[in-house]
Formats: sequence, structure tokens, C-alpha cells
Amino acid sequence: MTLDLSSRRIQTRPPLAGTDRGAASQDALTGLRVSHVVAPLKAALSDAKVLTGRQTPLVQFDLLVVEAQSETGATGMGYSYTLRAGGPGMFSLACEIAPRILGEDPNDIGRLWEKLRWQVNSLGRGGMAFQTIAAFDTALWDMKARRAGLPLTKLLGAHRDHVRIYNSEGQYLQASIDEIKAAADRSLALGMGGIKLKVGQPDGQEDLRRIDALRTHLPDDVAMMVDANQQWDRTYALQFGRIVDELGLAFIEEPLDALDFEGHAMLARELATPIATGEMLTSLADAVQLMRAGGCDIAQFDAPRIGGISPFLKAMSFAEELRVDIAPHWMMELQVHLAAAYLQEPWVEHFFSLEPVFNERLEIANGRVAVPSRPGLGLSLSDAARDWTVSRSAFGEISRL
Repeated sequence: MTLDLSSRRIQTRPPLAGTDRGAASQDALTGLRVSHVVAPLKAALSDAKVLTGRQTPLVQFDLLVVEAQSETGATGMGYSYTLRAGGPGMFSLACEIAPRILGEDPNDIGRLWEKLRWQVNSLGRGGMAFQTIAAFDTALWDMKARRAGLPLTKLLGAHRDHVRIYNSEGQYLQASIDEIKAAADRSLALGMGGIKLKVGQPDGQEDLRRIDALRTHLPDDVAMMVDANQQWDRTYALQFGRIVDELGLAFIEEPLDALDFEGHAMLARELATPIATGEMLTSLADAVQLMRAGGCDIAQFDAPRIGGISPFLKAMSFAEELRVDIAPHWMMELQVHLAAAYLQEPWVEHFFSLEPVFNERLEIANGRVAVPSRPGLGLSLSDAARDWTVSRSAFGEISRL
């Protein structure tokens, strides 16, 4: 039997996305420059995964930098990163997708994020694909805030002009107790409000000795956190957490595998010490799943890893609804803008090794970091970062970059 469709009509229309430019379009991207920067660390860093042989010591970090300009003269810069591996791959992917947004209105950030996402859809929804998109997304947000003459956090809607800050760099596992104390003293002299200690030693008693030594050394009004870097199983993490519960730690970070949402939720229910995790997640979907499971008291989502500022803002809105605190991971020059736009009092993580990449420095005092007053992210690449650039490609007209 032949079906007669002549008198049948579909009553609804399929959703349209990525439609042609209309009267509301006011600008167009005319140039993009993509750079791969390999920034060395002054000293190798080792966490729990290094001691178990799963990772090598961290000796450098790779940045993917995207600089953009438009036909009206607006410019913006964004970046993403990877540790230990993947830098050349991110650079190659960025060069492949960059030409596909030339000519687009840079104000249409959400639409361009979706366009780039569908270019890399075969690579999966997350991982390196989204981390590469993050550099473009951040450059567009930087451009929009610069065009408005506002710091990014003011464009987003700030709740505060300064944020609590803690340092993580001097207390890795390769450091002795004396070195940990000395590094903490240097951080406190610079105005840090908290110190985070790496844990996850093969001998748990050594972790406890180091925790006791640092907590005794620090003033009572200085926060202390510990970070296990996904080292433990549920049974060990619960036992360890109960032992340190009475110390008043600000949080225990990544006690379990990053994707063990249910296990982190169990610890959050059982322990008085807040559970912090989320830095390794690379998509909004995973971030939402973690929070729905009750898997964190403190969400540590990382804007470059999660796909950029656009998905981070969506994760932040979900966290606000659930009254989850946030302490964004790494990249403090970017994360301070996002943390300052969060309803509840956040933390920002500080690393000295990130500072040489940019000309500007964050202002830190009395345990807090000030949000920069410069437009956009308020950042420019340093001469050192230009010297550390191992690959660079340009697309379109870049005369103003």
C-alpha cells in the first residue's frame, strides 16, 4: 500500500541553529592567531600518582593560546592548557577548527561554542575537544568584556571585588617537612589565606605526620587543605577522613577516582570535613552529574578543562541552585573572575609557576586576591611566554594582534 502524504502537514518546525547573520550582527571575526606555549617549571613537582608510578613528575605545562581580532578593532585573548601530554594535539586541532569561525559575529559566543562543538563532535563530548574549544571561548569572552570596558567579572555580574586565595605549590610530596614549612611561610608573607598539602603517601602514617607538622606550624586563622589526587579507595578514604575530621581542615580534595561520584557522595555524607572534587571533569554533563549525586561539598571545576567560560557559567548556576561551594582549579588569573561572580564565598587556587606567562600580577593581601580592574581578563602574554612558544599559526588578518 502506498501512503498518501499529499494532504498531510507537519505542524511543528525543526529547531534552527547557526542561522545566517541578521540585522543584530554588529561585528565579524577577521583574524585569529593560535599559539602553543611550553612553560617550564623551576622545579619538578610530584603528587600521589607520581609515587605510585602512574605519572611522571610535572616539569612543564602546555598552553594553547588563542588571540582574536574583529573588523571593528576589538581584540581578545583566551587560553587552555594540558599537563604532561596533549599540547601538540590541542594546537593541531585548534588550527583545524579556527578558520571555521572567521567572519562570524564574536558577540554570538553561545552560538560559536555550539558551532565548534559540532566540528569536533566525533572526538566525543569532552576531553581534548572541549579543552581546545575553551581557548576560543575564553578569547571571545575577553573580547566582549574589553569592548564593554569592564573586567570580565563585572560583565558577568560580580558579587565581590576580592576572593579568598590559597597556595598549592610548595607542599607537594617531594618536599620535606622543613621545605613544606618554609614554603608555607613564604606564601603567608605574600598574603595567602590558606595552604594546601599533598597527601597520598604509600605510608599513610607519613601523611598524618606531615599534616600534623604543617597544621601545628600554621597560625590558627590560616586555612589548611589536603589533596589526595584520586589516590585512595572508599574504605581507606573514609578511615583517613575520620582520623583528620577533628583538625578542622577546609577540605579534603579528590580522595577517590574523579568519576566515582557515588563514592565522593558517601564521604560527603559521612565526614564533617568538606569534600572537594571536580577538577578533572571535562564536560558540563559530568559536572552536573557529580553535583546531582551529591558528590562534592566544594566544586572545583576548571574552566579550561570543562570547555571554557560558557559551560563553566552553566555549571556555576547549577552549583548555586544546590548551594554547593566552589574553589576553581588552577589558572588563577582566569578563575578569579569567575569565582568573584559566584553567590557564595569561594576559594581561588594560586601557583607561583603560572605567573611568568603574563605581564600582569594579581594583588594578594590579607588572605584575599583582588579582582583586576583592567578590561577583560586584564592579561597580556609576557616576553617569556613568547620565547616559550614552540608553534604558531595565523588565520585571516592579524595586524592588530
